Amino acid sequence: MIHKIKIKIRNLSRKNKIVRKFYLIANRIKTTLFSSASDETYAKIHYKENTGKTLNLKNPKLFNEKIWWLKLNNRDPLLTKCSDKILVRDYVKSKISCDNDSILNEVYGIYNSAEEINFDSLPDKAFIKVNHRSGTSKLWDRNNPFDKRKFIKEFNQSLRQNYFKQSREWNYKNIEPKIIVERVLENSDNKPLIDYKFLCFDGVVKLLIVEMGIAADDGSQNPSSKRNIYDRDFNYLPIKIAKEKFDPSLVSKPVNYEKMIEYAEILAAPFVFCRVDLYNINDGDIYFGEITFYSDGGCGKIEPEEWELKMGEWIDLKSTKIKLKGNNQL
Repeated sequence: MIHKIKIKIRNLSRKNKIVRKFYLIANRIKTTLFSSASDETYAKIHYKENTGKTLNLKNPKLFNEKIWWLKLNNRDPLLTKCSDKILVRDYVKSKISCDNDSILNEVYGIYNSAEEINFDSLPDKAFIKVNHRSGTSKLWDRNNPFDKRKFIKEFNQSLRQNYFKQSREWNYKNIEPKIIVERVLENSDNKPLIDYKFLCFDGVVKLLIVEMGIAADDGSQNPSSKRNIYDRDFNYLPIKIAKEKFDPSLVSKPVNYEKMIEYAEILAAPFVFCRVDLYNINDGDIYFGEITFYSDGGCGKIEPEEWELKMGEWIDLKSTKIKLKGNNQL
């Protein structure tokens, strides 16, 4: 019952800004109320609330069950480095040599607080985000209204929050919060920016999420973005993961697609599972987005359900790539 009510409210929040505001406030209150709960207790409550299912941590089989098991047990320090949107740049540099070209986006500045940003010194457009969590981002556009007071309040509040408490993703727990300002990635022909999310299992790309409309006009995360699923050869698959689909005719296999797979697999090599997000602009210019270890927070509904089982089979929880906390062997 709680799950069905939450889904209805969440769907309504995607269409109504006022409902979304109260939905986010309610989530913060819930996070505070359960802050003293153990990670396992929080996991079971959160999973049930968002999926309607009972979380099996003793013998996980489904993809999302294994994602939660990894959340609670994998303590590889490299996870923290690669989750930090600033430090991950060093990791990418150490793994991928691109001669004179770089897959790393240009950074204009890194700041400890929102007040430090000198907007007069920025280009006409810039993308602003925090390094220690997802969901806090904004587009600076000199030619459009920008509420600096609201921006400062929102980003400073985000800097004070530890995303671990909301997600129980250990990799975010010890990241030093900062603001990063970078170049806006745009296609020269004004085509919409597409996010290519490579799902890598033991360092091998097996599935691809192609997501459209991931950012709203103001640069914030768009809850109504749409996504399609493809195999590694860019064949469309009749699968739905967490979000609605879009018309497959709107996209085609990108230029340099094989190079994108190569980059994703190089970056994913040390991990039992991760999602490598890349962009491809101007027909072939590849840029790194981020590495995510717990796609959709381990709560993204996968349809048909047999695919969630299949994806779960691709995650080996006995892999030596997992740095276990204590003696939490299966």
